[in-house]
Amino acid sequence: MEEKFFLEQLYKRNTTELRSLPDKEVAEIFITNLFNFLFGSFKGKKYDVPEKVEVEYASLKGQLLSLLFEVTHNEELTKQQTKEFFAALPSIYAALIKDANTILEFDPAAESLEEVIVAYPGFYAIAVYRLSNRLWKQNTKILPRLFSEYAHSKTGIDIHPGATIGHHFFIDHGTGVVIGETTVIGNNVKVYQSVTLGALNVAKELVKTKRHPTIQDNVIIYSGATILGGDTLIGHDSVIGGNVWLTYSVPSFSIVYHKSEIKVRDNNPLPELLNFVI
Repeated sequence: MEEKFFLEQLYKRNTTELRSLPDKEVAEIFITNLFNFLFGSFKGKKYDVPEKVEVEYASLKGQLLSLLFEVTHNEELTKQQTKEFFAALPSIYAALIKDANTILEFDPAAESLEEVIVAYPGFYAIAVYRLSNRLWKQNTKILPRLFSEYAHSKTGIDIHPGATIGHHFFIDHGTGVVIGETTVIGNNVKVYQSVTLGALNVAKELVKTKRHPTIQDNVIIYSGATILGGDTLIGHDSVIGGNVWLTYSVPSFSIVYHKSEIKVRDNNPLPELLNFVI
């Protein structure tokens, strides 16, 4: 009897409460197809004639229509949101090319724009962010979250689609980077691995407030740095060193770093306290 009741409740939930959730696997396929459409052929497809580009473009529109309809269940709204998204695609593409060129310019290991586009996880995460952010601005929330979490699973880079990020953005290496929902990042900002731009307090009542920091133009944030708080502002042209922990603002042109202390051990035995086995 309990099992039957459980199955009935599960059926009810899946047909009512979860009715407005898009298919996760289909969402991942769409964002992968869209990235590959923008930046190259895939799975043997060759866009050697304009007609093939147009066919693929129409197919992508159809895929997004289906995904959005699962969320809205409103045909007119779905058509309008799809139209707005694809109308913004040229400007998103132009912004991503600027991001890729910035990576090429400042990373000595990058030898070509093509290498950045196909091999750099930072670029992929930024691309998915910019595409997701467009839908977020259109007040579609669940679908861009699926896109961003897919990029997170692929790259280890967690960028909330609600964040605001300027042009010529550069994430190097990237693993462990976290950028929260209300983060504001200016132009020409460079971020290295394991950087967290997070909130000081995760209380639910703060959901409508600015919880994450503001990073102004031309800032470099080195690996392991943690910057927290909605009132925290990093002034333009500042450098934040590795493993710095910041919960307060710093003025423009600042250099913030930890002072390392080095003690050279002599030939005497280590103190008893340090003689332990791991």
